[in-house]
Amino acid sequence: MVRIINVCSGKGGVGKTTIAANLGVALQKYNKKVAVIDFNITTSHIGLYFDMYKCPLTLNNFLRNEVKLEDAIYKHKSGLNVVPASLRLDDIVNIDVSGIKEKLKQVFADYDIVILDSAPGLGKEAMIALQASDETLFVANPFIPSLVDIEKCKHVIEKFQIRPTLLGVIVNRVRNKKYELTMEEIQQFLEMPIIGYVPEDEEVLASFNKKELVASSKKKSPSQQAFFKLAAKIAGHDYSYSFWDKVKMAFKRKKEFA
Repeated sequence: MVRIINVCSGKGGVGKTTIAANLGVALQKYNKKVAVIDFNITTSHIGLYFDMYKCPLTLNNFLRNEVKLEDAIYKHKSGLNVVPASLRLDDIVNIDVSGIKEKLKQVFADYDIVILDSAPGLGKEAMIALQASDETLFVANPFIPSLVDIEKCKHVIEKFQIRPTLLGVIVNRVRNKKYELTMEEIQQFLEMPIIGYVPEDEEVLASFNKKELVASSKKKSPSQQAFFKLAAKIAGHDYSYSFWDKVKMAFKRKKEFA
């Protein structure tokens, strides 16, 4: 049965869409059939990450009952199936989200995982994504403001009649600085498991400017390895060290014993 996983955040600017897009690409490496859907209808960004600027049909067309959802699914060069939202402000009017979860279940019945890139915060769009999902992944930075807003989201979810399972938190843009909260402090504050973390990595922006995703880049990077580890955990696979990991481990040991 398809798993609908909502990737969300308590506030904007934490890297939620970066996580959703790269996680979708990485999950495919574990033989999962995956789709990523842009549920951030008013300020959509998924299309930008996948270089899909001018898709003739989008999620908005489906929500306006103009087309079937299948008509708005596009195959990215990575092999990932993507449903972008419209970049036009005019397309946010007259949308109908009734029964959206059931519709997603029907259309993506033969998929393993569908990732929803939610709007941040606690607005109407964010609530729609939460209620349309089976599971929720929060994205945070290692600072108090993003954690406080996630705590607010948790309290709202507790009031839902049918609640998504809280998978845990992905900590993004970790710099390993003394002024950052540690993984243990974040876990204690939120009382949720830390699924993993993604280090601050300039290769994320460099890949974006090349119109590709770091998870599908041929250039190895710390963030790429982090995405594969996260994907393995979510897919229920063991993450095996690649040659790249072994090289880094050997270099680290050499420095320690130098």
